[in-house]
Amino acid sequence: MTDDLGKALASTVRAAREVRGLTVAALADVSGVSRAMISKVEHGEAQPTAALLAKLSVALGLTLSELIARAEGTAGQVARRDEQQVWTDPETGYTRRAVSPPGSTALELVEVELPPGAEVAYPAQAYRFISHQIWVLSGHLRFVEGEQVHELDVGDCLQLGPPADCVYVNATAAPCRYLVVLDKHGRPR
Repeated sequence: MTDDLGKALASTVRAAREVRGLTVAALADVSGVSRAMISKVEHGEAQPTAALLAKLSVALGLTLSELIARAEGTAGQVARRDEQQVWTDPETGYTRRAVSPPGSTALELVEVELPPGAEVAYPAQAYRFISHQIWVLSGHLRFVEGEQVHELDVGDCLQLGPPADCVYVNATAAPCRYLVVLDKHGRPR
C-alpha cells in the first residue's frame, strides 16, 4: 500500500465512522477491533491487515473494496487495469485488485492473488449483507466455509452459503489467483 493510500484510508475509516455517528468505542464494540487499533488506523500509525479492514468495513456497512475505493477517491464507467486499485495485505502478502469501476453498481469484481502458503481468514459478519462467489483463475484454493472445506481448481466456481467464518488457504508452492464476485443486493435464496 502506498503512503498516500494509507493516509487516505485512515481518513476514510474515520470519516465513515463519523458519518454513521459512531465513536471509536462504538465501532470497536460493533467490529470486534480494539479501540487502540482503530485509533492507530485512523491516525495512519498502523498498516491494517485484510482481516482487520474486513471487520471495520462490515461494521461500517461497506465492502473492503468500497472502503479502498473511497480512499482512492475515483469513480467512472471504465476501470483501466493500470488505474485499478491494488492493495497488499501486510501480514500475508496477498494482493487484491478492485476490477470493477469504484461505486459503479451493486455488483463488484475483485481479483485476488494468494501467495504460496498464505491463509486469510474472514469472520462470518463479513458475508452478512452480500452474495459471494469465488472463481479460480489459476492454482489451487482451499476454501474453508464454517465446517465445510472446498478444494477448488482452475475453472471451479463456488457460491457461498449462509454467512460463516471463512478461510482462504493456498497450501501449494505456487500462487493462486481467483476472482471474487460480490452482489451487494443481498444474500442468495
